[in-house]
This record gives sequence, structure tokens and C-alpha cells, in this order.
Amino acid sequence: MVSNFIAQALTGAPLTVYGDGRQTRSLCYVDDLVRGLTAMIDGRGVVGPINLGRAEECTIAELAQLILRLTGSSSPIVRGPALIDDPRRRCPDVGRAAAELGLAPTVTLADGLMETIRWFQGRVDGP
Repeated sequence: MVSNFIAQALTGAPLTVYGDGRQTRSLCYVDDLVRGLTAMIDGRGVVGPINLGRAEECTIAELAQLILRLTGSSSPIVRGPALIDDPRRRCPDVGRAAAELGLAPTVTLADGLMETIRWFQGRVDGP
């Protein structure tokens, strides 16, 4: 979804939001995820599964608006039919990562998106 929205915004294509756009997602930038994986590999005594990520949620509609703002795009947002089996909410419980590994994401959603947008610029054909 993030890569689709960014590519659509950079090329001037409409951003397609499926369903009502109120589904939530919790997005974590790769740098924070790698820090978490490294902490687990370093053998800090954590046994068993542990969720890594960001506990803050945003709606799909909010994400589309934020990407438009960050790219400076005037692409419209269009609605598509709801996707079958699309979860209404996705948000990990990262309490164990915080308690046992001392982890908390440091890259904000906007900063992570800007890094991703910079990577996409020049790799997609613009308008």
C-alpha cells in the first residue's frame, strides 16, 4: 500500500483507497525493525516470539493524505470496493519488545515516509 500510494502520487495517478479508508495500519520504518532484529540476535535472553514495530495506528485514508502532502502531489484520492478479508485493524502489541529489549521506534511515520519517497523519486516515471 505504501509503495503504491507513493508511486501513484509521484506519477500524478489517483491514489486508490479500498473500502471506507478507516482501516488502520501500524507502520514501522526499516531502520527501527533492523534495530529490533539486531537486539534479538545479540542474545539478550529473549526466548520465543516477540513483536517488533510501531504501536501507533493511522487510517488508510490518513496515510494517503499524508503521502500527498509529503510528495506535494495533487493526485486525487479515489475509492475502490473493499477488499475481501482486509482487516479493519492492524496493530502489534510491542510491549514485550519495550520491556525486554528496551526498544521503541525512533523514526516517525512522516520521516520514514520521506526517506521512502526520496528512494522512489527518480525510479518512477513522473507526470
